[in-house]
Amino acid sequence: MRAPGDEDLTVSDDGTAPDGGRDGGGDGRAVADLVDFDLAAQVAARLARPGPRLGRDEIDDVVAELRVAADDAAGPVAATARLSAPVPVPPALVVDRASWTRANVDAFRSLLGPVVVPTRPGSTPAAVDRAATAVGRRATGAELGSLLAFLSSRVLGQFDVFTGVDGGGSGRLLLVAPNVVQVERDLDVDPHDFRRWVCLHEEAHRLQFGAHPWLRRWVTDEARSLSGDLLAQPRDLGERLAGIAQSLPDVLRGTSDGSGVGIADLLQTPAQRERVARLVAVMSLLEGHADVVMDDVGPQVVPSVATIRARFTQRRTGRGTLDQVVRRLLGLDAKTRQYADGARFVRAVVGAVGWDGLNAVWTGPDRLPLPAEIADPAAWVARVHG
Repeated sequence: MRAPGDEDLTVSDDGTAPDGGRDGGGDGRAVADLVDFDLAAQVAARLARPGPRLGRDEIDDVVAELRVAADDAAGPVAATARLSAPVPVPPALVVDRASWTRANVDAFRSLLGPVVVPTRPGSTPAAVDRAATAVGRRATGAELGSLLAFLSSRVLGQFDVFTGVDGGGSGRLLLVAPNVVQVERDLDVDPHDFRRWVCLHEEAHRLQFGAHPWLRRWVTDEARSLSGDLLAQPRDLGERLAGIAQSLPDVLRGTSDGSGVGIADLLQTPAQRERVARLVAVMSLLEGHADVVMDDVGPQVVPSVATIRARFTQRRTGRGTLDQVVRRLLGLDAKTRQYADGARFVRAVVGAVGWDGLNAVWTGPDRLPLPAEIADPAAWVARVHG
């Protein structure tokens, strides 16, 4: 299924990020020299499955309905969340799976293009060169493309935070039409209601960043800094990779508290895990906030919202064994937990201080919840509101 609008998702022909160069400076290597983003885009587009078969008229109807649903969601979402963003907002981009992968390669370019992998103290640029050679620029690009192809059949919508962030752009809302159609069929729910419901969640994300431009810059800077740190460890990376075989049973089994662990967790040092936890706490806020807003708005505009929510929640936990293993290896189970943890935080805070009290969270980085506060909303209320 190919949705109109693919021409909106092009990447610059020279292989550079649209808003960042490839010059890594003299004390390290640019990530653009370590990852073949062009190959990633090619591999992802080739491996992405096309999705359900639809006729041309059906495709046109789905695309048109999703665009209208996204536009119609803006008012109710803003009113419920008691937030407002600059208007007009760019229209949603309705894409197919291959186009979604290209858009995300574009986002990775924007995020990582300016990142320079520094030379560690006591090492030389040659050590960085050897590490880059060992991994292989093309191999890394192929791995990124393969991962995006796998994810392309699982994403219903996405607010792209990173693309154009350095050029003053406002981000872009992507809706993956074949996945929306596939899931509404799998769940056997009203397709028109389901499309409106999906757009409520994604519009909430667009509002979060649109109403608070500093948040997009903060998330980008944090992600870039962490990425540079994670990539700048050629000396001890081998030791941590060697430990994966020993820890693999824990990855597949999950931890006793159900939190699970992914390959990425095993590659992080304790200090890096703390930084990741800080970013995950913010992601939990964003996902939970979008879920709560979606559920509060839902009964106003989606007649069958109760059925959709019940079946969709069951789908999140009822996947097959192989899919569960893959999700655990990639750490995707953490994404599911973010919805639940963040939603509990948002509902608890709104119950204590109302929506206006919750919205203090958007006023600056120091008001964002700490990892411990996601699990203890009262601690955030006490810290911020006294």
